[in-house]
Amino acid sequence: MSNSETSSSSDDSASIATVQQNVGRNHLSGGVINSLSLTTPEASRRWRDVFWLGIFVLHLILVGLALVVLGLNRFRKKDRLKIDKYTTGFLENREGLTEDYWPLYAIAGGIGTVLGWTWLLLLGSRANQMMKVTVHILTTYLAVISVLCFWGEQFFWGVAFAIGAGLQFLYVISVVDRLQFTMLVLQRAVKMVWSLREVMRVSCAFMLVMLVWLALWSFGAAGVVASSIGDGGRWWLLVVFSVSLFWTGAVLCNTVHVIVSGMVFLVLIHGGREAASMPPNPLMNALRYAVTTSFGSICYGSLFTAAIRTLRWEIRGFRSKIGNNECLLCCVDFLFHLVETLVRFFNKYAYVQIAVYGKSFNHSARDAWELFQSTGVEALIAYDCSGAVLLMGALLGGLITGTCAGVWTRFKYPDRVIMVGSTAMLMGMILVGLAMVVVESAVTSIYICYAEDPLLIHRWDAEFFNQMSETLHQRLQHRSARAREVLTITRPRTHIQEESTTV
Repeated sequence: MSNSETSSSSDDSASIATVQQNVGRNHLSGGVINSLSLTTPEASRRWRDVFWLGIFVLHLILVGLALVVLGLNRFRKKDRLKIDKYTTGFLENREGLTEDYWPLYAIAGGIGTVLGWTWLLLLGSRANQMMKVTVHILTTYLAVISVLCFWGEQFFWGVAFAIGAGLQFLYVISVVDRLQFTMLVLQRAVKMVWSLREVMRVSCAFMLVMLVWLALWSFGAAGVVASSIGDGGRWWLLVVFSVSLFWTGAVLCNTVHVIVSGMVFLVLIHGGREAASMPPNPLMNALRYAVTTSFGSICYGSLFTAAIRTLRWEIRGFRSKIGNNECLLCCVDFLFHLVETLVRFFNKYAYVQIAVYGKSFNHSARDAWELFQSTGVEALIAYDCSGAVLLMGALLGGLITGTCAGVWTRFKYPDRVIMVGSTAMLMGMILVGLAMVVVESAVTSIYICYAEDPLLIHRWDAEFFNQMSETLHQRLQHRSARAREVLTITRPRTHIQEESTTV
């Protein structure tokens, strides 16, 4: 028995050493290859995922027309466009005007913008404190909103927010041991972003673009809330428009992601923003590629990536706290492997590959994931919760925005609080997310560079490189220990089955 354990231990040490060698295998050639690809992208850049680009543009046109029609129909005059006759089966006694509700959405847009710009302004000096507060306050905030919903006799939303508070609490408890490393990664990402002031301006510019679309979207949403359609019809329309807004917001966030990722990757590859080898106008080139040849890939990835990432975080957190319940573990493992398969084709690291190499989305996602798995860096990424922490910040920003809009609505139109508050929450979440995405972009670029050539990170920050390498070594050892434990459990069962078969 001791011989088998010794053999297993030596095999694990050899596998860890092999992975560490793989992490550094690009030391001699990786930086040169990547630099050449980045400085001469025109030779290989082609339009990718054009079908999804067309779908997104067509969706914008159709949704935009619907928003204009529904907003104008109640603007300053009831049934201006004479379309209420098509909803005679759903008429209500109470009717309103678009301008009754549009200012409420304007308040939500203003609060979301202030929160987003405040995040950017405090990024360099108070980012770490803000992230810690976000992690710990979100559960409390969700619980308070749940109580307020029950107090207002909105039982469905009260239960929904209570479940959200419970899931958030369980997730934080399950990953509390990872938060120290997560904050370390986020601190270094903030350090990188703060040294590139131009990417902050890009985030602000895209927030303004989002505000322009939100002005039209809220005009149509206000028209829906004011319409004579019944509550069921209103909710269906608002859900459709909210899905559209979520996709549009995700596309803008991921466009910023691609731009910032390309910029950070260039800085790490060339050894600094002021390096002589840096190509001219790197930011403008990244912007040009993001909104032209790579825009279809961004539209495609934005449809699925956020949902799959959130599901993966929840399953990972729950899986780590199951214990020895084999039946439950089997079910969760099935879901886990299913989501892991999806992650192979839909992950946020694809946006770095899109920015650097101009590949299609699925090709980029697959290459990035294979790179992480072949080098062992996937173990480090699985341990890091930076994406979840940033999502919590965006959720908190959205909740604050929705609460402010909902409270104001409560005084003027008490029966429309949930409609206005929930849609305003989505607006705030997107606006704050546009500010936070610059940090997430830096995180993804750091991991890609570490997998491609660890010495790029060492050259940039030697202390951070040592901490990453030490954590990676610990995670690989942890996985090896778990593998030995599984083998120890399954071997006796196999032996018993073989004996029973023989008998």
